[in-house]
Amino acid sequence: MPDDSVKVAVRVRPFNQRELAANSKCVVSMEGNVTSLTNPDNGKVHTFAYDYSYWSHDGFQENEEGLNTPTNDRYADQTVVFNDLGRGVLDNAWQGYNAALFAYGQTGSGKSYSMIGYGANKGIVPITCNELFKAINSNTDTTKQLQVSFSMLEIYNEQVRDLLVKPTKGAFHALKVRQNPQTGFYVDGLKTVPVRDYKQIEHLTDQGTLNRTTASTNMNATSSRSHMVITLKFKQVYNNENGENTTMSSEINLVDLAGSERAKATGATGDRLKEGSAINQSLSMLGNVISALADQSMGKNVRVPYRDSVLTKLLQNALGGNSKTIMIAALSPAGINFEETLSTLRYADRAKKIKNKAVVNESPTERLIRELREENAKLLNMMKSGRNVGSSDADVESLYKENERQMQEMDQTWEHRLLEAREEWEKSQRLDRQESSDYEHHPYIQNVNEDPHLSGIIKHVLLEGTTVVGKGLVDGNDKHRIDLAGLGIHPEHAYVSNSKHKMTLTAVGDSRILVNGKLITKATKLHHQDRVIFGTNSLFLYIGFTNQRSAAEDSKGKYNYHYFQAELAESQGFGDRGMLGLTMTGDNSAHDALMRLVYHDFTSLLPSVAEVNEISQEMNRGIRFEPLIKNLTSHDARGRDMTKEVAVRVTDTETNQVWIWSADTFVNRRFLIKDLYQKFLDSDGDLTVQQAADPFWDPVEDVLLGTCHVWLMSLAYLMGINDEFEVQNDQGKEEGSMSVKILPCDKKGKVLGDDSMTLDPSELLGKRLDLLVIIKQCRGVQWIREESRRGVYCMFDFFDCPTSFQTKTVWHNINTKFSFQKQFSIKTVTEEFLAYLQTNALLLQVWGTQASGDAEVRVDSLNDQPVGIRPNLSSSSLNSLSDASVSSSNDEEPLMGREFSDDLRKQAIFNQRQLKENERVKKTGKRLHHHHLQSVDLPGRLRAGSVPAYGAPQNSQARERSASHIVDTSNGPENSGTSVDGQIGKLLKTFFHDIKPVQVTMKAMQESYEQVDLNDLEAMRTHILQQQEQVTGLNKQLTTSLTSLRSHLSLIIRSKRQSRLTTDSQDQNGMGDQMQTQIAWGQ
Repeated sequence: MPDDSVKVAVRVRPFNQRELAANSKCVVSMEGNVTSLTNPDNGKVHTFAYDYSYWSHDGFQENEEGLNTPTNDRYADQTVVFNDLGRGVLDNAWQGYNAALFAYGQTGSGKSYSMIGYGANKGIVPITCNELFKAINSNTDTTKQLQVSFSMLEIYNEQVRDLLVKPTKGAFHALKVRQNPQTGFYVDGLKTVPVRDYKQIEHLTDQGTLNRTTASTNMNATSSRSHMVITLKFKQVYNNENGENTTMSSEINLVDLAGSERAKATGATGDRLKEGSAINQSLSMLGNVISALADQSMGKNVRVPYRDSVLTKLLQNALGGNSKTIMIAALSPAGINFEETLSTLRYADRAKKIKNKAVVNESPTERLIRELREENAKLLNMMKSGRNVGSSDADVESLYKENERQMQEMDQTWEHRLLEAREEWEKSQRLDRQESSDYEHHPYIQNVNEDPHLSGIIKHVLLEGTTVVGKGLVDGNDKHRIDLAGLGIHPEHAYVSNSKHKMTLTAVGDSRILVNGKLITKATKLHHQDRVIFGTNSLFLYIGFTNQRSAAEDSKGKYNYHYFQAELAESQGFGDRGMLGLTMTGDNSAHDALMRLVYHDFTSLLPSVAEVNEISQEMNRGIRFEPLIKNLTSHDARGRDMTKEVAVRVTDTETNQVWIWSADTFVNRRFLIKDLYQKFLDSDGDLTVQQAADPFWDPVEDVLLGTCHVWLMSLAYLMGINDEFEVQNDQGKEEGSMSVKILPCDKKGKVLGDDSMTLDPSELLGKRLDLLVIIKQCRGVQWIREESRRGVYCMFDFFDCPTSFQTKTVWHNINTKFSFQKQFSIKTVTEEFLAYLQTNALLLQVWGTQASGDAEVRVDSLNDQPVGIRPNLSSSSLNSLSDASVSSSNDEEPLMGREFSDDLRKQAIFNQRQLKENERVKKTGKRLHHHHLQSVDLPGRLRAGSVPAYGAPQNSQARERSASHIVDTSNGPENSGTSVDGQIGKLLKTFFHDIKPVQVTMKAMQESYEQVDLNDLEAMRTHILQQQEQVTGLNKQLTTSLTSLRSHLSLIIRSKRQSRLTTDSQDQNGMGDQMQTQIAWGQ
């Protein structure tokens, strides 16, 4: 028979809740069988052609029965997909060919919807089964016997579970995959049930889903990480033309694959432990098989690695073997999933190159039996002689038993096998009818699962009296006992009392129970559709008494997994929109859309964090996990990156060692931790794991504590920077205070005086510029305050230097003295460098170090010497000229108001968040233009307009001592009148007097904040609104004072420049300069 290519279809679904929250744009388009994907970042279009392209993104409406019906001819509903794909599978089965259909795509892309369906929207599997029996029932050939058998299995973590066998003590027995030399791989001991009609298949599917859900809960597994395979064995037994009894057989494999997340999306990239090594090995190996088969079709001589995983063994016939195969790739339409969608499309494009060689499976029945007997005789001789070439004793024995089973089935009449299956089915049906009656007449709780297809599957009736909920309850048949095996469940966890038409829930001891997101500490009355969480991850929806229910309500649809998590986040204080800086206007701005996405990811992470914390506690590991939101503004030298991302802080409570994991890394580790936990349970707590393979452990690493922005604007005017800057962590909290100086100097390192100041930065172009960077110390380091065995160092990048610069590491000291000094020389100032000074900050990163293992501390090899990493001088115009220690004894004291400066700084930090918006507005357009000088923002400080001569980050006291102490007075005063120092001092004195009311107001604001009840959200909101109004007023006052200060400082500088040009009238010009300044100030 000629080669038959694998048919490939792609299908795009509607936006899901997460994508809608992110205001996602659709990046998938379809025209006929052509599918296009547009890169949302650069607009590049990737185009692919498949056998079928199904548009199911929009163009439909839901009718009263919940069925999605098309509103235009573009929408592809479940019927269209079945007619194209499922009907072809059935036709192949009737002709005696093996057939396979498998769904591929990332988690949540719609695989299960296409394969299984949801509610009234039945998928390919149930429609295929139903249509098969419709055709069987319409068969009029009485001489032909039609036989259908059903099996259902799951592959999780390279283990095969029979879903038609109820788990023992909540756990499945893993089955072995073995090989038959003639027919290929098979699952040893898999239950195959003869079925008479579609109702039996429906019942078996429900039973398999229930077992899958139970195991998923008990074993802390996740259905999105498992593969489900449903197999229909279809046989047609008849007499051929020669009168021989003949069997035409077909196997239909319907496969719902695990989520196909790329390495980055699953966290494997950059993580020490790779997730695919165990949990999802099958899927990655399937990719290797498809690639090898595609290469084979191109004429390459390559080995196909079928044996590398359980899944690829079982799908060997479907891929490149005796089968007619169809693949449906499920796509997300959203731009935020672009990379995953592109990966899926490329995967599908490779799959369509695979060539299969399907043959009709038709043989005389007697010949089949004869061949099985001959093969068993050979196997028996092999077992007796011990010569099992290429096979183990267990494999040979298993194959022998499998052949015996097949011969017994052939000898046994089909009617007899159906009768046995029928008796088992009717017994199960009686139990189902009794349970259905219980649920109809009594209150009950039903499970809520992350996978919507597994929600509402497990139900526990709450009969009159008291029901005990707990772990490992002895009598499983007692309807007044509910056995839960989830995390954090105590042997006796809760009492549920059904008395006088009232339902009351009581926690036993310190058992954790939440009702509607709130922890209960006393007997709590339950109401219809209350949400109940037992322990950490056992989620249930309470369904009340019959008179409380409504026929129209959709409990599963509304109160789904995401509803539970959002409610839980709200109760834990993470539900406030202000938490992420969302606007209160309800618009769909790009910023708000991204923040909603971050919020959704954060709340989705909360239950996972609680889960691994519980596992850590049960395994006595002493590791604590805390979710956090990182503000990436602190990583941007221009201060414009407003994005945020979710991360997890990991702390060893015994050693106080800390790690920061990305959300991706945490998701990866969570699966590995759950796998380790299951092994821990299986071994009754006696488990040894190598440190390198321990998902709880990582080597000690340095932690980024925070950053501070030293804005460089003033350097463009040759005004030095000398100030303390707040070090903020990723959450915007203070980690310490950094003392920094950046001073213009000559090539020998001598600091320039104030007479070198310039009003026009362009005057620096083409000239040499030297800058001295001094990092003296970091005060009040919280990192060391928490654990004295820790250390800290500072690191920064400068302009286009190819390497970073780092201070020495200081241990133990809360007030760390770095004594770092480095001189940078710019041989020729360019437009690029000048723009760097005017728009960027020197981003100082403060890193925390920590002792490894049980050692006290690491010995720093630098021996307290300053560190400077010299750049490649030939690669840049920027050169590092000198390194020298700065003695702490040379620290200049401010001339005016040190105490005032400290108070002002603390108050500025306190009001930093409220002033942030004002800062942004000023930076983007509301700039002052007095005397042609550009206003400079003060990020990280008071965040108000200032003059370039002060430099963005400086406060008034630091600027005064910078002007006073940097000036070179070795040659005496410039004139006989009032000196520049005196004039600036007078200006600053007036300035401090003007902003004294600002100081008083800020102190009052701080005191009022301390009196607010932090648990009263309404009071907090009112207080914030009041403070926002006060901040607006303060900003106006500061702007007015700074504008005046800048104007008069400009006059002083201009006058001083003129005095140098007119040396003959120096004294007269100096007096005029002073008088002009005094008159202007008086105005």
